[in-house]
Amino acid sequence: MPDTLVETDALQGWVGRSETTEDEASLTIVRRLAALLDRDANSLRRGDALPEGWHAVLFAPTTPQSQLGPDGHPRKGDFLPPVPLPRRMFAGRRIRFLAPVPIGAELRRTSTIAAITPKTGRSGRMVFVRVDHRIEADGVPAITEEHDIVYREEAAPGATPPPATPPPAAPLPPATATEPYAPDSVTLFRYSAVTFNGHRIHYDLPYTQGEERYPALIVNGGLTALRLCELAKRQLPGGRIGYLAVRNVRPFFVGRQGQLHCHAQADGTLRLWALDEAGRPIAEAEASGVPA
Repeated sequence: MPDTLVETDALQGWVGRSETTEDEASLTIVRRLAALLDRDANSLRRGDALPEGWHAVLFAPTTPQSQLGPDGHPRKGDFLPPVPLPRRMFAGRRIRFLAPVPIGAELRRTSTIAAITPKTGRSGRMVFVRVDHRIEADGVPAITEEHDIVYREEAAPGATPPPATPPPAAPLPPATATEPYAPDSVTLFRYSAVTFNGHRIHYDLPYTQGEERYPALIVNGGLTALRLCELAKRQLPGGRIGYLAVRNVRPFFVGRQGQLHCHAQADGTLRLWALDEAGRPIAEAEASGVPA
């Protein structure tokens, strides 16, 4: 493999590259997500405010089948830079909700490559790519979001897959709200379907075990983030979120019994986290309500 440092230096020219895509806050897609979350899908109507966090199912990639990579993701080198490492995972996001998005609204998203950062960790060489998104609904700025994508080296035979990011150093506080979290393969399939996510680690067990060296199908990080977002809304006054930050810590596997936790802090903000079956953090999050 070419020297990664040299390659990533060459990739810095991708920083600042932008693309603009359009979508609509489709009532059909929103109702499908409501069904996935065991919400009353038929209670949603055009013109209602899209629940915060549900925009995750919009702007699904429409990459032609012939342009997908071997992992089911769109091939690199179109908008995302051609990072010379094969394994790609979503590491985290930071979202600000600026204005309600009406269901049925016409949406425009401008995405910009904000940073490309090489690092070396316990799992070897990594490259972090930050993508900034700005979403307008019927011409009104509605959401800003920063995505962190991590690229890794190919797993060695027999190697234990690494965490997505280093485990948090701070101890977890006592939970003020807790709920079980154990997605099954049908849940993974429906979430991947509603987001049009072709990444094979969420549905193709032979590929996941043979190529990526994981023991079982991996729960979508976006699904965990969405469930933490829903838990936060149930704890905040008015049930609305103004800011949400989520950091993925380690993979979580289908069929395992995990938990979601929330701690209400003295300043009114929330600290949230998801644990796997061994009590280890899967993801950590922070949330705050809509400013008065």
